[in-house]
Amino acid sequence: MSHFYLEFDFKVTPIAPGSDVLMAQLGAVGFESFMPTEDGVLAYIQKNDWQEHLLESVDVLSEEYCTITYSFKDIPPTNWNEDWEKNFAPIRVKDQCEVRAPFHPVPEVAYDIVIEPKMSFGTGHHQTTHMMLEFVLEHDFEQQSVLDMGAGTAVLAILAMRKGASHATAIDIDPWCVENATENAQRNGVSAIDVQLGGAEVLPKSAVFDHVMANINRNILLQDMSAYVRCLQPGGQLFLSGFYLEDLPSVRSCCEANGLRYVTHKERDQWVAAKFVNL
Repeated sequence: MSHFYLEFDFKVTPIAPGSDVLMAQLGAVGFESFMPTEDGVLAYIQKNDWQEHLLESVDVLSEEYCTITYSFKDIPPTNWNEDWEKNFAPIRVKDQCEVRAPFHPVPEVAYDIVIEPKMSFGTGHHQTTHMMLEFVLEHDFEQQSVLDMGAGTAVLAILAMRKGASHATAIDIDPWCVENATENAQRNGVSAIDVQLGGAEVLPKSAVFDHVMANINRNILLQDMSAYVRCLQPGGQLFLSGFYLEDLPSVRSCCEANGLRYVTHKERDQWVAAKFVNL
């Protein structure tokens, strides 16, 4: 079944840090995908999920440090690619990995990942995805099992597989993302990725993963932390992103309450990606 979306065109002055705060808060109320523009952000939510009161809890809309106006329109599910192709540029991570679209030239890097830039989060352009890709590049995945939670394009699972993982599971709540992730896995020759539709409720109840990666948002991370830990092997590693530096203490506290040990974190424009180990 095709899902119709609403496209919100937010004009943000000044863009930084207003746009990043706006995307984080919109994500917390149900907006699924975002595309930065020259003067703000395009944000997408399924038409069936939209309710007027959702924006009442988006505090940045009434903050004094920035001015935000918006308009919105219906978009059918076939209108993805034209705007993406205008704006999507290759992303280079640590000079080892490039995330690009099929219409870009082939780069000379160790890990060339081709992502069809449909309306799915996880192209590497956002700070959180970039930092999570850095974590994957820094760690050994040889013959390891991986969970990519809130997978979007499944770029994290794809890179882990390219680095030698034996199996990966990629899960997302958006049917569009599931379709896109499945296509991307096939396009990158990593068929041992099990792409599933759903949230924490579809996670296994036993410890089956050596690595769990979740790039979602703070509220979902805190809500589902116990489910992530339950399916993580003892000694396994948990990589989290999708939250701000100011949220790190609460995320760390939740992780430690679930038996995890904080190891380190990365920062990029006030966004954070953190690594924990299951004791």
